[in-house]
Amino acid sequence: MIRHANLFFGILLLTGLISCRVSKPAATTPVSVTSTATDYISLYGNLAVSEMKRTGVPASITIAQGMIESDYGRSTLARSGNNHFGIKCHSDWTGQTIRKNDDRRNECFRKYRRPEDSFYDHSDFLRSGSRYRSLFDLDPTDYKAWARGLKSAGYATNPDYANMLIRKIEENKLYELDKGYSAASDKTPVQVQPKEPQAPPKPAPTAGTKPPVTQESTITFGDVMARAPRIMENNRIQYIVVKDGDTRKKLENEFQLLGWELARYNDLKEDFIPEPGQILYLEPKRDKAETGIEYHTAAEGETMFMISQKYGIKLKRLYEMNRMAEGSEPAAGQKIWLQVTKPVN
Repeated sequence: MIRHANLFFGILLLTGLISCRVSKPAATTPVSVTSTATDYISLYGNLAVSEMKRTGVPASITIAQGMIESDYGRSTLARSGNNHFGIKCHSDWTGQTIRKNDDRRNECFRKYRRPEDSFYDHSDFLRSGSRYRSLFDLDPTDYKAWARGLKSAGYATNPDYANMLIRKIEENKLYELDKGYSAASDKTPVQVQPKEPQAPPKPAPTAGTKPPVTQESTITFGDVMARAPRIMENNRIQYIVVKDGDTRKKLENEFQLLGWELARYNDLKEDFIPEPGQILYLEPKRDKAETGIEYHTAAEGETMFMISQKYGIKLKRLYEMNRMAEGSEPAAGQKIWLQVTKPVN
């Protein structure tokens, strides 16, 4: 019975489509495209379009920035850290890092397991950063306004950065990628949840519940083809839903994980056996929920583990925030804090 319930909730996670609206790109004079640029577009163009649909960041801007910041994927930062956008660590980064001389010596940059992770993080970095908020009031197909907005917001220190982006877009006809953009409305918020989300269907005991955010999976390049459709995102953490036939060893091989990672990332016992429909995070969970989600009201029979999986929060941290003893469970209707420590009455 549990196995069937897990599979049901796993299927629910994979639903949800975005309605479409297509805009015309700005016209420009045709120019030749270098083979290096062609290769980069071939590798990452579809991914940039997918990210534009998910977050509203223009695909043309994403590819142009990637070309400039990573030297078409040939820079040391791109080759050693899979970082195509020069994003530095900042205080909230908990992933791997790589050191490189930039504006200062030995600066900290984010390091990713795969190149596509860099593209996901780039979109979320712009979408969630307060300094870039005004960009999402612009027409998503107006690449010139976006380029100038990025420079004004301080993305790069080069005074010619906006013109560099515009030239790169027009030289390589990257505005054509923006034709693939689809969204219900230019102003529709992306990845923003209400403070008290709608109550999800009651999950099975050993599976997580439906995360509030899913990531469209339409990547069609390289060796990512086989596994990209499985990878989704919640609280800026990648996760999958276990399918029939998945074993621990198979998942570890498919996603290049060490033997201890799945258990530790998901607050599971070392000898756990994956079950169909179960959520498994591929990266460490975070210390709090996404911005805007302050608390969760526990349903009848809902455990702290289920809540930690639902919002991508470390189980131990969830207990600490709510001043609860580890191993205890919430009562039906109890408010579970997801952002800050439970207030003292």
